[in-house]
Amino acid sequence: MKLYASGEDYLEAILVLHKKMGMVRSVDVARHMEVSKPSVCHAVATLRDGGFLTMDEDHFLHLTDMGREVAEKIYERHQFFTTQLITAGVDPEIAEYEACLIEHAVSQDSFEKIRDAHKQGK
Repeated sequence: MKLYASGEDYLEAILVLHKKMGMVRSVDVARHMEVSKPSVCHAVATLRDGGFLTMDEDHFLHLTDMGREVAEKIYERHQFFTTQLITAGVDPEIAEYEACLIEHAVSQDSFEKIRDAHKQGK
């Protein structure tokens, strides 16, 4: 299944909320992302059908191994680009927004090269 930026954003949000709260429901995702509950329901159904997450009988969302892997990669990119933008002097709120755009535009290979070059001080 081809995962688009919005799907990656939902997986990242579920990961972040899970780290923060432990258990995550669709309503938590809707509040966090500032989207409607029907939008979350549609995304959850799509991500569930794609094997990225499951929902238990109490309606809690759980990332599958594949979903967690994608979410962790996106979250790592988001954190990296947010930090770099803030370090460069960008307002933190703008940096957060723009990092979300950048994280989807850069391939995993390019991101790893940028990250590794940064670690080496290049």
